[in-house]
Amino acid sequence: MAAFDLEEQEQISELKAWWQQYGKLVVTVAVAAVVTVVGFNFWQSYQRRQAGEASAVFAALQKAAAERDAKKAREAAGELLGKYGDTAYAAMGALVSARIQYESGDLQTAKAQLQWVVNEAKDAEMRDMARLRLAGVLLDEKAYDDVLKLLGEEPMAAFAPRYAELKGDVLMAQGKPTEARKAYQDALAKLDAAERETGRGQSSSALREVLQTKLDAAGGQ
Repeated sequence: MAAFDLEEQEQISELKAWWQQYGKLVVTVAVAAVVTVVGFNFWQSYQRRQAGEASAVFAALQKAAAERDAKKAREAAGELLGKYGDTAYAAMGALVSARIQYESGDLQTAKAQLQWVVNEAKDAEMRDMARLRLAGVLLDEKAYDDVLKLLGEEPMAAFAPRYAELKGDVLMAQGKPTEARKAYQDALAKLDAAERETGRGQSSSALREVLQTKLDAAGGQ
C-alpha cells in the first residue's frame, strides 16, 4: 500500500511538473478552439442572414424591373451594393438594374452599376458579362478607346465570340475595315471553337449569321 502511495505521489508530481511546463499552452489552445468554433458558427449564421435579406431585396428589384420602374430598381440595387455587396445577389441585381437604367436613358447609373460588377463581382462569368454590356454602352457614346481597353482582358470561352464581335464594331466605327474584318473572322473562329466544345451549334446560328453579315459589310470573303 505504501509502495502504491509512493507511486501515486510520483505520478502526481510528474503531472504537476508537466502542467507547469505545458498548462498555459493547453489552456491557450483550448480557448482558441472554442473561439474558432463560436466564431465559425457566428459567421455561418451571419452569412445565412445576409443571404436571406439580400434575397428579399433582389426579389423587390426583379419586381421593379418587370414593372419598368427604374427608380425603384436603382434604389434596390443601391441597397444590395451598399449592404450586401459580398453576396451573389449584389452582382445579379446590378446587372438587372443596369439594363433597366439603360433602357430608361440613365446611362450614368447603368455604367456605374456595370463597373461595380466588373470590379467587385466574385463570379468570372458575371464580370465578363458586365464588361461586355459596359462596352456596348461605351460604344454608343463613341468612347472607342475605352471600349477596346475594356475588352482587352481575355474572357471566358463562352463570351469570346461576342468580345471579338464588339471589337470589330469599334474598328468599323473608327473607319478601320481591314482590322474589323480580322476581328469578325476571329469572332467566327471562336464561335466555331465554342460550338465544338459545347455541341450547341444550332443555338449560336443567329450569332453566326450576324457575324457573317458584318464580315461581308466590312468587305470580307
